[in-house]
Amino acid sequence: MKSTMMDRPLVLDDILERAGTQFGDVEIVTHMPDKSLHRQTYADLYRRARQLGQALLDTGIKSGDRVATFSWNTHAHLEAYFGVPITGAVLHTLNLRLPPDDVSWIVNHAEDRFLIIDDVLLPLYEKFADKVNFEKIIVVPLSGKPVPEGMDNYEDFIAAADGESFEYPEKNEYDACGMCYTSGTTGKPKGVVYSHRSSVLHAMVAGTPDCLNLSYNDTILAVVPMFHVNAWGLPYVATMTGSRQVFPGPHMDPESLLNVYEAENVNVTAGVPTIWMGIINALDAEPKRWKLHPEMRMTVGGSAAPESMIRRFDAYGCTVVQAWGMTETSPLASAARLKPSVQKLSEDEQYKRRATAGMPVPFVDTRIVGDDGDPLPWNGKDMGEIQVRGPWITGSYYRLDNSEEKFTADGWLRTGDIATIDAEGYINLTDRTKDVIKSGGEWISSVALENALMAHEDVAEAAVVARPDEKWGERPLAAIVLREGHQVEPEALAEFLRERMEKWQVPDDYVFVKEIPRTSTGKFSKLDLRKQLLDNA
Repeated sequence: MKSTMMDRPLVLDDILERAGTQFGDVEIVTHMPDKSLHRQTYADLYRRARQLGQALLDTGIKSGDRVATFSWNTHAHLEAYFGVPITGAVLHTLNLRLPPDDVSWIVNHAEDRFLIIDDVLLPLYEKFADKVNFEKIIVVPLSGKPVPEGMDNYEDFIAAADGESFEYPEKNEYDACGMCYTSGTTGKPKGVVYSHRSSVLHAMVAGTPDCLNLSYNDTILAVVPMFHVNAWGLPYVATMTGSRQVFPGPHMDPESLLNVYEAENVNVTAGVPTIWMGIINALDAEPKRWKLHPEMRMTVGGSAAPESMIRRFDAYGCTVVQAWGMTETSPLASAARLKPSVQKLSEDEQYKRRATAGMPVPFVDTRIVGDDGDPLPWNGKDMGEIQVRGPWITGSYYRLDNSEEKFTADGWLRTGDIATIDAEGYINLTDRTKDVIKSGGEWISSVALENALMAHEDVAEAAVVARPDEKWGERPLAAIVLREGHQVEPEALAEFLRERMEKWQVPDDYVFVKEIPRTSTGKFSKLDLRKQLLDNA
């Protein structure tokens, strides 16, 4: 028996239409390179995105063609988020923090036709310009400087198009709308292609109260870059819900972010833990300097936020909400909200759950699997690889022949993350498969060690890697960044850990470093840290 429901595709066109017709007066604010504030509205976004779409069609863009962006978080980048996919073309956000050789490889692998680039990033583009061949380069004049000869000025490009007469090309909801590449920490970057359907469904679930909880009553600033997993889908979620949006531009330092949070009364923000470490240290240094929104919500993803950091933010009335996902999952796969049953537990138990990756969000099937390939029980003890499947989980990689190794025979994505899941459904990430420490036949979580170390009053950051050991196979080695002006002896750290963990899990050695290397997405780079600590040992 068939339903009586209309057969209408889920496409990003409808999110843009809703924003233009229902939230036309809502502001979109950008912190420009010169630190001035650019202001426009959803009505402007609607008009300009349609102009961009028409200009691309007039220039010969076709369905499925890739349009790359090389941009910071700005109003113009948001226009591309809609102006490209409404034509049937594919928005391909390039990670400007990757090495130039990686960027050029990605551009050529994706076969990008056009490039939309911020003028302030042209010096970075020049580092790989001779290795790529874009048909057209469209420059967003954020600084106001003249656009180089042979390139198009973005403002002139869209102004020449008649956005009012733009007609949305017909689309299938399974058509590609976006494209991102992984950061390539374990080999060449891998391409993930998102559909209109997956992006719309992801936005609908991400906005729900038990996930990111966005509405037209909120003002959101996404610190997570728009070139990284579509800024966790936030541009689409915020536009769908009519949230007021504030973009940081290139200014990601704690002081600049705190200034904009206060000036624009931001109450929702999102980014990786390293961003929030800088923010909380700035607040601690000058606790009365900034007056933040009294109900500030800070979504953390990319890697686990230490429980100690969550507690520190609570003291300022800022609620940290952990989320977990990856490029392959669009990225939202779980979020750490407290169920009523958990809210009845002790404060310490509640913090323990808040420091997890949370519970799987709707429509993301989740399991943990042991070394033998069998699913493990959700008892908070058995540890295995997280595997997921769902309508916004990729089932393959773009033009990669051996991608099947990342997927199980029964259709699940192998995430490479090691975790336990408790009876309430809370996922406790313990490591990546390549980072877990196997000592004497037992697994030691580097994440648990790092979070415990960062709770010490003298420690600013900590990262733990495995070091080969003749007796035990591997033993943990901790790299420590001290807080400014602080000192601590290794034995004091060891004693601190012994009070919180099993003795055999405590590292034997501690190395004090000025900084911990990071990936292009702001996570600790264990690969580079191992090279730094072990290759030169």
